[in-house]
Amino acid sequence: MVNVASRRLVAPPAVLAATLGLAAACWAVAAWLMDGMDMGVATRPGPFGFFAAAWVTMMAAMMLPGAAPAIARHVRLSGKASAALPFAGYYLAIWALAGVVAYALDRPHGPLTAGAVVIAAGVYELTPVKRNFRQRCRENAASGLGYGLCCVGSGIGLMAMLVALDVMSLAWMAMVAVVCCAQKLLPAKAAIDVPVALAIFGLGLVIVYAPSLVPGLTPPAM
Repeated sequence: MVNVASRRLVAPPAVLAATLGLAAACWAVAAWLMDGMDMGVATRPGPFGFFAAAWVTMMAAMMLPGAAPAIARHVRLSGKASAALPFAGYYLAIWALAGVVAYALDRPHGPLTAGAVVIAAGVYELTPVKRNFRQRCRENAASGLGYGLCCVGSGIGLMAMLVALDVMSLAWMAMVAVVCCAQKLLPAKAAIDVPVALAIFGLGLVIVYAPSLVPGLTPPAM
């Protein structure tokens, strides 16, 4: 009979594997849902039901890999593997609410607006607010709700950038996911964070002044 101490040692690796497996499955589902919908800044979110399903799937795919260590840490501290499900559920629920806001605010726009949002995202990366939320996101594993709120505060600029550029683009989705995951797992370092912020800012300038240089930003002329 496996004792409680043994279960505590086994649970975190199993939780990590399950979380990463779910994220991988969601990447596959997201690719299927978004197939043929990538139209650059002209992409429309579609009916709310479809958007909600696609958004939640995307958030699970993008955010669970970076959240997996926090989920495992929460399981280890609680001593119950079953604690992983509500933690992840509340975490994804916060991101789902962010999607509702994104859907409500989204309007038809062109490269100028998209570029302005990307520039703002680059600036946000360098603010004390961003640094505070990022630190709290790395440290907070007491509840999925608190963890989710901190991580949304940390990643809100990057997610706004994704929505402005093309919410149905796997390429932009993957790029934003890599940055979000790295910021969850790695400590803040100016030598890395400042160049990343400047790169985002520079991308925004290119989109504003030379959108044709950004592949897939606008649909091809018929």
